[in-house]
Amino acid sequence: MPKEVFGRDYQFLERAELMTFEEIERVARIFVDLGVKKIRLTGGEPLVRRHIEGLIEMLAAIDDCDLALTTNGSMLARRARTLEGAGLRRVTVSLDSLDDEVFRAMNDVDFPVARVLDGIETATAVGLGPVKINTVLKRGVNEHSILPLARYFHGTGHIVRFIEYMDVGTTNGWRLDDIVPAREVVATIDAEMPLEPVDPNYRGEVANRYRYKDGGGEIGIIASVTQPFCANCTRARISAEGKLYTCLFATKGHDLRALVRGGASDDEVADSLASLWRIRTDRYSEIRTTETAGLEKIEMSYIGG
Repeated sequence: MPKEVFGRDYQFLERAELMTFEEIERVARIFVDLGVKKIRLTGGEPLVRRHIEGLIEMLAAIDDCDLALTTNGSMLARRARTLEGAGLRRVTVSLDSLDDEVFRAMNDVDFPVARVLDGIETATAVGLGPVKINTVLKRGVNEHSILPLARYFHGTGHIVRFIEYMDVGTTNGWRLDDIVPAREVVATIDAEMPLEPVDPNYRGEVANRYRYKDGGGEIGIIASVTQPFCANCTRARISAEGKLYTCLFATKGHDLRALVRGGASDDEVADSLASLWRIRTDRYSEIRTTETAGLEKIEMSYIGG
């Protein structure tokens, strides 16, 4: 969320416009009844939501559902224990470089890499591991960070997932030339620490998995640009004020909050969700061009990864 846009005077949504924890929990239960197996809290930065441990406690009580959270790591060291105590089981941490200067430039933040690494260490110590580390790669900016990150987390049990730079939203200045292709990432690591492919854990898993032949763990490659996986996508996203999005690259959402607050029964909400999912035709990554990159799409900070 660039500071020149979201500064001190920016008018954020009124609290009444946000879905309450009770509304979120209700919708989550309906999704789980429809077959959803994983719930992930994302952002922006989810740890800035007040009393999020309360929401985690409510969601953790839903049977047969894997609950995780994605964070920039800035508050993880001091919150990891309370998050785990509330029922969180896993975290994913965004970390684009081990180099402070590169890290701060890519993320527009005022905290050092060391704070993120402390957060990963603390999360592991309290039982929120293995941690997944998300690294977005941009040509000419941080491709030199591939090997240092792979070396740092090799043998730790944590999984670094290298992500091709995507044209999410319209403000990140995406160009096709900025992409560091998946095959290049694999070749770079494989030349020093030999890799072999691993079968996916489930249909629709977004990361292609590779393990180190020496037993040092595994990495993931998320190649939405060069190897689109639209046909197997199983992800829906709900924004803080209750818009349902069926694609990360969506240009509009569906007003779920109005349905929930309008007196609809659980069955009626479930029927609406199922209907929306059945008619979805999203295949943005398969049809991506420099022209589509300019479409007014929802920003990553708004609906998460």
